[in-house]
Order: sequence, then structure tokens, then C-alpha cells
Amino acid sequence: MAARLPGMALAVSLLLLLNREVRSFKSGSFTIDYERNCFSKDGYCFRYISGSIHYFRVPHIYWKDRLQKMYMAGLNAIQVYIPWNYHEITPGEYDFSKSKDVEYFLSLAQEMGLFVILRPGPYICAEWELGGLPAWLLQSSTISLRSSDPDYLAAVDKWFAVLLPKMKPLMYQNGGPIISFQVENEYGSYFTCDYNYLRHLREVMRSFLGEDVLLFTTDGNRVQELNCGTLQGIYATIDFGTTDDVNSSFRIQRQFEPEGPLVNSEFYVGWLDYWGVEHSIIPTGNATKMLEEMLQLGANVNMYMFEGGTNFGFWNGADYNAKYRPITTSYDYNAPLSEAGDPTEKFYALRDVIRKFRDVPVGPVPPPTVKFAYGSVPVTKYGALLDFLNVLAPGGAVTSTYPLTFEQMQQYYGFLLYRTLLPQTIEKPLPLMSSLNGVHDRGYVLVNRVYKGLLERDNILALNITGSKGDTLDIVVENMGRINFGSCLLDFKGLVKNLSLASTELTIWSMFSLAIDDAVGKGWPHSIQQEGEDSTVQAHGPTFYYGTFESPRAQDTYIRLQNWVKGQVWINGFNVGRYWTDRGPQETLYVPKNILNENSPNNVTVLELERAPSEPSVVFLDYAILNPKG
Repeated sequence: MAARLPGMALAVSLLLLLNREVRSFKSGSFTIDYERNCFSKDGYCFRYISGSIHYFRVPHIYWKDRLQKMYMAGLNAIQVYIPWNYHEITPGEYDFSKSKDVEYFLSLAQEMGLFVILRPGPYICAEWELGGLPAWLLQSSTISLRSSDPDYLAAVDKWFAVLLPKMKPLMYQNGGPIISFQVENEYGSYFTCDYNYLRHLREVMRSFLGEDVLLFTTDGNRVQELNCGTLQGIYATIDFGTTDDVNSSFRIQRQFEPEGPLVNSEFYVGWLDYWGVEHSIIPTGNATKMLEEMLQLGANVNMYMFEGGTNFGFWNGADYNAKYRPITTSYDYNAPLSEAGDPTEKFYALRDVIRKFRDVPVGPVPPPTVKFAYGSVPVTKYGALLDFLNVLAPGGAVTSTYPLTFEQMQQYYGFLLYRTLLPQTIEKPLPLMSSLNGVHDRGYVLVNRVYKGLLERDNILALNITGSKGDTLDIVVENMGRINFGSCLLDFKGLVKNLSLASTELTIWSMFSLAIDDAVGKGWPHSIQQEGEDSTVQAHGPTFYYGTFESPRAQDTYIRLQNWVKGQVWINGFNVGRYWTDRGPQETLYVPKNILNENSPNNVTVLELERAPSEPSVVFLDYAILNPKG
């Protein structure tokens, strides 16, 4: 079978060439025809059937594979977000290379014959860290995000002055694939309701893209959301899922756009997952039934997500609904294409609906990627996190009377260590606590290097400890992802309020920014010749483990950390993401083949934050486990 794959791939490529309706786009016009209630492409009515894909959640080696599959599903467009924080991690430093080369991604879409509906933000939501806004904006504790606050607008203007000139040559009017641009995202769901902000974005986008650019907004299918999310001169679209009524939803859109195309900009054919909640499933039958109903009405539809992908590293977002709810590493989304890009039953069922309304390319869909089970890999305990501050925090400590936040420390993601001394001897346990729920998001507490337990936002607000006066109190705080939706976007991380020991407020703190990604990315700890510690002595608290395995042929795989509790995994220096086996539902992390070595050992690094198994090992499987109860 494997020997025949190249020939199959060639056949698929030839069929794509033969069946592609738009091989290269000539410059033309893309507007709204209000008389015929449609989009107009070069004077002819045009209807898109689209799917969302996030280049920042898909390994760049697979961009073409995923786009081919979307084209073969019968789509004629894709919808794409651009996360500002992914490209400008540090203020004024822009990265559009390799996996961040959005221009190349969009050119691949054009090569596939797919138009592009672009959503450049500046806010995107997308269940992405801080909704795509850079965390460095929060250095100002008084900033008003998503508003006409001058400080915020100045940062947006500077970003758009870099991004939008890159997008202009890719507009359909200029021979590219982009047919429309979204202004902000679901702004009617945000509390500010600042029309001057929307006006500002409209004018900035037109100044860079031209007066003939087609701008649109997207909001939920409620009048109050469209009241605050729409603006004259920007076409209003809506989004809704399979539990809503199609006709009543489009009637809401018609209240704001009496004429023009019907548009569901986010038709939810799947849904996201939170840690501690069962894997989300949208039944295939529900998705196909509603898609057919909308297409019978002549509506334009974008399916969100058509492929979800992965929140590698620290990029996942979080929601806040009574409690803080971080989103899983997997963004599989129960989408038509799986997290690894494999066609599902839902993919073929939706294609069968689409073929009733437009020609679907003839020929086989590109096959699933090959998966390989590399088996069990023993790992060795390297040592406690506190043992390696010289490596992980080479800049040393910053001292302050009261604790500083991640943002004040300019440590935006990952982990930060807070250290102080116990002000008194505690013979009988006393509560360590923040009366104002001030640990964002999880604090791993150690006294004289002995792990005592944890404090967790909204869940564990106090921890009883003992100790002697002058003992070292360490708290390793984990940023579990900033809130990406709703009114709580000012989501500062770390010890955001003062901590107390019973009624005694703790002062004189030392803060260590932990650059773990940098250290592991440079080969640590494998590059250091050090004999590992005895792994049979079970460690508690933040501890590093490491191991190696061979992969004579690099293939996609999944790593499972059964019997571990919670932590982070790197392979060959690449931050694969968070695991939380103790809470679920996700039990495996997707490992794409491009991060594996074929001619040298593969390094596995694990930071377990609470408790590793007595005989620590990881296992590589050829299938995903996203819902062990399902």
C-alpha cells in the first residue's frame, strides 16, 4: 500500500488540475448586488460554500494537503483568521516566515482554486490566546481593548500598517484569492459597543485596501448583538449552529440588511473542548440537514471549523462563564477533517449535500496521513524545576514588595516563579490564600522545596501549610491561556492580587521569568551530560523528565501520558502542548511528522507539574484518544 501512495498522489494532483474551476484568478470585481440579493463576481451572481481553516493550527507541511481535501469536498472558498499575537510576539518584531507565512498559505489556496474570506481582526476570538490580541498590550493595566482608546488604536494602526499592505496584492481585484475582509469579530457580543472604534477600523482598512474592498461584520443571530456589531457601509452577516432555526435567524439578518446575500459566516458543524468536560460532538445528521436547508434558500455558508487543528505550545484560549475554563490542546472541533487532517464520516456526508447544489470535483479525496505507533518510551527523572533556575531564568530575579504579574514581568506565556520567605513559624497549619481569587491560573506551592499542593483559580482558593520562620515559599504559577471571548479580556496572569498567610500579608517577593521554551528549544536537558535521578523515587511538584526514541521513518503519531497528572511536552525542542490526563477529556497529543528526526534520536522532554507515575514512560500511538468515555 505504501509503495502505491506516490502514484495515488500524482493521480489526485492530475484530477485536481483537470477539475479545478479556478486555476488562477484574473483581476476583476467582487461586490454586493442588492437587486439580485447575491454577491457579484465580475458581474455574475456568486455564492460561496466555504470552510474555516487556521494556518496557525496546522503544520505548514500539511497546508496543501488540507486545502486539497477542502477543495475535493466541493468548497469554493475558505475562511481564514490572522492572529496578531502570532506574528508580533514582541512589540515591533514581526514574523511572517515558515509556519507564519500567511501570504504563502493564501497563495496555496489560490493554487487549489479556493477563494478566501479573510478575517484580519485585530480581535479574532478563535478560542486563541487573548482572542489573537498580543499580551503585551496588557502592560498598561488601564488599557481598554476593542475600543477607541488611543493607546489601543495606536497599536492596532501600527499592526495594520504592516499586515494590510501584504494582503492588498492578494485581493481578487488585484488577481488574488481574497474576496472580502471582516471588520473585527462578533463585536456585538462585547460590552463596549463603541461605534467610533468600528468607524476607525473601517477607514483604516479602506485606506490600505482601497475603496472597492468588500467589508463585512459577523455577529450572533440576536438583534442586540447586531445593534452593537454593525455599522453603515459594512455588510452585516450572522452566525449560528444546528440548534437554531434557519428562517428566523436569517430574518434577523434581514432586519439589518433588507437586501443582499444571505450569509451564515460561522455555521457550527462542530464545537470546541474544555479541560474537564466531555468531548464535544455535533451529530453529522444535524449538520447536513441544516446545511441543505440553508443552501436551498440560496444562502452563502461558511462551516466553522472545516478543520480545527491543534493549539500547540501555549496558544490555547479560555472562556469565563461563572468560572475560568481553559481550552484543550486539541482543537479537533469534531470537524469534517480531523485534528490530523483526515476525512471523517461528516466530511463525506457534507460533500454529498454540497454536490446537490454545485459540481463537486471528480476523483478520490487525498488519503489520511500515515500514522505510526512508536510504542512505549521510558523517561528518566532529570530533576526538580527549582534545581535549574540558572538555566531557566538566566536573567535572575526581579524583587518587589508585592508580586508582579506576568505582564509586568514581560513574561507573557508559560510559567513564572514567585519566591518569598515565611514571616513566622507555623506549627499548626495556616491557610495560604488570596481572598480576591488572585492566582491566575494555577499555583504549585513548595515550602523549602517540598511540594505542598496547589492553588487554582476559581477552584482552590486556599492551601494549608506549615513551616519555620525564614523558610522559602515558592509558587510556580502557570498561565493556562488568556480569556478569548466576552467581557473579561483584561485577563492578567500570575499573582494578580496579594497573598496572605492567614491574616498576615506576604511581602518582599522575588520573581523569576522561566524561559523553558527557549532552554528546551536549544536542546536542554538532553544536551547536558548529567546522570538522571532515580525515577523509582516518586517526585511531587514541578519536575522534568527526559527520554529518547528512534523513528527510522518519520510519520504522524500521538503521544499519550497515561497515569501522569498535568504538564507540558516537548519533542525535539518543539512545544507539543499541554496534557491534563487527570482531568481529560483529551488523552493524546497530536505529533506531526515534521518535528521528528529520521537519522538521529528524538528527544522527549516532559514537565510534570504535580505527580509522575512510579515507573515513568510515555507511549506513541497511531490513533487519537480525545474522548475516552465516548
